[in-house]
Amino acid sequence: MKIAVIPGDGIGNEIIVQGKKVLETVAHKYNFDFEYEDVLLGGSALDRKGTPLPKETVEICKSSEAVLLGAVGGPKWDKLPSNLRPEAGLLGIRKALGVFANLRPAILFPELISSSNLKAEVLGGGLNIMIVRELIGGAYFGEKNTIDIKGGQKAWDTISYSSFEIDRIARKSFEIARKRNKRLTLVDKANVLESSKLWRKVVEKIAAEYEDVEVNYMYVDNAAMQLIRDPKQFDVILTENMFGDILSDEASMLTGSLGMLPSASVRGDSFGLYEPVHGSAPDIAGQDKANPIGTIMSVAMMLKYSFNMEIPAENIKDAISKVLKGGYRTLDIAVEGAKTVGTEEMGNLIIKNI
Repeated sequence: MKIAVIPGDGIGNEIIVQGKKVLETVAHKYNFDFEYEDVLLGGSALDRKGTPLPKETVEICKSSEAVLLGAVGGPKWDKLPSNLRPEAGLLGIRKALGVFANLRPAILFPELISSSNLKAEVLGGGLNIMIVRELIGGAYFGEKNTIDIKGGQKAWDTISYSSFEIDRIARKSFEIARKRNKRLTLVDKANVLESSKLWRKVVEKIAAEYEDVEVNYMYVDNAAMQLIRDPKQFDVILTENMFGDILSDEASMLTGSLGMLPSASVRGDSFGLYEPVHGSAPDIAGQDKANPIGTIMSVAMMLKYSFNMEIPAENIKDAISKVLKGGYRTLDIAVEGAKTVGTEEMGNLIIKNI
C-alpha cells in the first residue's frame, strides 16, 4: 500500500517521523506492508523547486492510496505574493486531489479535561465532535480580485457553491452521522447569504433519505456561541469552507491543544489526505518540543478511512490513552505534576503501548 509523505515545513519533519514509526509498528503487528515516497510541498518546495506545489508532488500523490502531511508555512515566506506562499501549495494539492470533505474531529481525552479552557462540568467527561467542512469551494476558491478605485482600493471574494458540491458532502456527512450518534447539525447563514440558502435547501432534501438521523439547523454565529456554552449538544457538524475553517479551530481549543488533533481530507472513494490541524510552529522546530499526537491520530484516521483497518486504528487510540493515563505530556498539554516528554519520547511511549 503506497503512501505519499509530505513532511513540509517547521516541525513537519519531526512529527512525520513519529507518524511513520507508528505505521511501521502496526504494520509489523498486523502483518501488512506500506511503501512510502517523500515529496515536497509548501516552503520547502518553494526553496528547492521555486514553487510551493511541484508537478511531481501532484503526480506522486495521485498515484498513491493515501497522503500523510506534516505542516506547511512559516514567517520566512509571509511577504511573498499569495500564489507563491506555502499555503497556496496546500490549497492547490487539495484541489488537485479532489478531496472535498475535511473531517476534523474535536476529541477531548478524559485525561486532558484540566487542559481545556472550559469547566469540567460543561465538558461532562470528555468530547467527541466531528466537524465536516467543505474543502474546495466557497470564498477560498471563488472569484476574487482587488482593483484601484477613487480614493483607495476595492477587494472582493466570492462564495459560490453548486447543488452538486453540497449534495456530495452532505451525503458523506449523513453516512458519518449514521455510524456515530445519528445527529447532524448544518451550520450556515441562511438568513442573509444566498449560498447558505442553497445549502439548507439541498440538505433538507437529502435529510428525507436519512430518517434515522436527527437533523437541526443553526446559524454560524449561534454555533460559535453554542460550542462554548454546551459543546456536548453536537455530534456531526456540517458546514461550508470558511465557516468550517473558523469553527474547527474554535472546537480544537476545547480539547486543550491543537497539537492533539488530526484531520482527514477525503473524497467519494477510499483515498484521503491526512494531517494534524496545527501549524508548522517554526519557533520550536528542531527542538524536540512538538506534540506528535495529532499526526499519530491522523495515522489512525488513515488506517480507518483509506485502508479499512479499524482494529489497528483503535489500537493506536488506546495506546495514546494509556500514555496519557500514565501522566506523560508534551509541553503544550503539560500540567503541574505531569511527566514532561519530548516529541521522540512521546512517539516511543505510544509505540510501546501498541
